[in-house]
Amino acid sequence: MIDVGIVGATGYTGAELLRLLVNHPEVNIKIITSRAEEGIAVADMYHNLRGHCDLRFTAPDVEQLSCCDVVFFATPHGVAHSMVPSLFEKGVRIIDLSADFRIKDADLWAQWYGQEHGCRELLPEAVYGLPEVNREAIIKSQLVACPGCYPTSIQLGFLPLVVNNLVKTDALIANSASGASGAGRQAKVDNLLTEVSDSFKAYAAGGHRHLPEIEQGLRAIQPANAIPAKLTFVPHLLPIIRGIHSTLYGQLLDQSVDLQALYEDFYKDEPFVDVMPAGSHPQTRSVKTSNTCRLAIVRPEQGDIVVVLSVIDNLTKGASGQAVQNMNLMFGFDEKTGLQQPALLP
Repeated sequence: MIDVGIVGATGYTGAELLRLLVNHPEVNIKIITSRAEEGIAVADMYHNLRGHCDLRFTAPDVEQLSCCDVVFFATPHGVAHSMVPSLFEKGVRIIDLSADFRIKDADLWAQWYGQEHGCRELLPEAVYGLPEVNREAIIKSQLVACPGCYPTSIQLGFLPLVVNNLVKTDALIANSASGASGAGRQAKVDNLLTEVSDSFKAYAAGGHRHLPEIEQGLRAIQPANAIPAKLTFVPHLLPIIRGIHSTLYGQLLDQSVDLQALYEDFYKDEPFVDVMPAGSHPQTRSVKTSNTCRLAIVRPEQGDIVVVLSVIDNLTKGASGQAVQNMNLMFGFDEKTGLQQPALLP
């Protein structure tokens, strides 16, 4: 049994993290922090946790958090920079769900996130928490940077092609669509029901801040002689609450490869990646509240373009579920512990 602290548990990823952890057999949730909600009962904010969590929000305090075995940061970008160094020095293991430690180049991070990086010294220590790529490093790590939701769906879709240098890597395309919860819980006019419902739109088509994270991840797994991965990434907003559907395109360099067999073999031992039968079209509803990424592979008219369809729940495999998966690896638990529930239907 490990003691867990959660910093910033009032957003959607924090709420999802709590939903998953309250029934985890190896976890004792010790501290849940929020400056704005200090003193309020967690179950009074999230009624779904009544009978499951009797804690109250407290103000973040490094000394109190240092008594935990692991601390999750479900905070806005930039917040973890100020607290992580002290916790790291005290030997606490840290899982950051924000983007603060995902990008290794601090100047590049500052360019995309509009502020100076506040903890450059720990960037070399941070392990990118995509288990399908970095499992062994995650097991040994003290600081894990949990991947973003779009980057998870896109990297898992492209991974077998890029690792095997089967596509033209400087001409990759990803069209991805996310539910409104991906924008967070804060009030914004663009996220109102009357603005989102019965509509579909692209946004940040000129450049989205998840782009450098995706390209960094793809380049890290490329063969040494491959052309560095270059991605055209266009995100879209769906009129649904949760879920991501990524449609990925690549130009094949070798048309003789059995792509269905390639993907099935590549992911055969991965507990949270499901390669669907040939001809399938995965739906976001099939992964709702689950930690599963479902993939399907298509070659339109058997030509030289491969299309990969990738669906995840942006709050689970795209955030909090993947964070729990990382925690399981870090503490030697079965990787699937607390994450085996099927998707919610309808």
